[in-house]
Amino acid sequence: MLTLGSFSDINISNPSDQLKGKVILLDPGHGGTAATDSYRVGPSGEREEWVNLRVALLLGEMLEKAGANVIFTRMDDSFVSLDDRSKLALDNKADLFVSIHHNATADSTVNFPIIYFHGSAVENGASVVLGQKVADQLRKNLFDDQGPFSLVSDYTIFSTSGASVLRGTYGIPGIIAEASFFTHPGEEKRLKSTNYNEIEARAYFEGIIDFFSSSVPEIQEKKSPLEISPFEVFQEAERMRPEALQWKANYEAGKGLIESGEKSQLDSAYQLLTLSVRSFPDSYVAKHCHVLRADILARQEKKAEARMERKRIRAFYP
Repeated sequence: MLTLGSFSDINISNPSDQLKGKVILLDPGHGGTAATDSYRVGPSGEREEWVNLRVALLLGEMLEKAGANVIFTRMDDSFVSLDDRSKLALDNKADLFVSIHHNATADSTVNFPIIYFHGSAVENGASVVLGQKVADQLRKNLFDDQGPFSLVSDYTIFSTSGASVLRGTYGIPGIIAEASFFTHPGEEKRLKSTNYNEIEARAYFEGIIDFFSSSVPEIQEKKSPLEISPFEVFQEAERMRPEALQWKANYEAGKGLIESGEKSQLDSAYQLLTLSVRSFPDSYVAKHCHVLRADILARQEKKAEARMERKRIRAFYP
């Protein structure tokens, strides 16, 4: 059940001039599919789209109090198409696009933030800066500055096109932010709390202020992703399969085989690293999996493939 408290007690001290007049599009992910979608639900029944909306509404209140013009893709538990979400940002000439999500995986012990930007980090530097600022604040506010986070291209999970809402708004600094994992039982319990939702909203708020207080590069024409061979990975439902539980074990085993120094083990190491990154392409070890894969390819004199891997790393794993 979706419940919302009053926002009247939200205190925004020292509103930043950086936000005055900024048009910020907030996109609470998903919505309106509880009857047909059994995937986006935590162990005790809390649905992702409900949490996304609570956080977005709280964040919107904070931003408006600081002088921003906030536009929502939805303000209730209703379905909005991906194209319509992008169109709202374009039609309103948004200065920022922030899509608010929470994550799921087969491994119920996993819980860390993942932030996606569209395309290549080399070309979409503004969105990378936004992602870094938001990731820093999510880690600070929700995880006590402890543990990992991932900042990756949406091409790591959608290898031929990226994510629709980011692709459709390219040119606007934008991110999809998965603040935490609702498949983690303890995190799902926290996400049911409006007070905890407000802490998350404040992390976004502070990250957005940090972004507008920074010097950021212009967004360039998108070319790099078309020059990088697609790396096919498990999609959302596939990543809930039992074999996806082995993502970290496969990484550690592959790394161990390389460190053993046995050249005869390189093929096995490569296969394990490949399975790890296919299972969890946006994990905090995925970049290192690709780095090690590139090293193996270079040692095997597969120079063109090694160059492609390094190009992928630069573009998709800043």
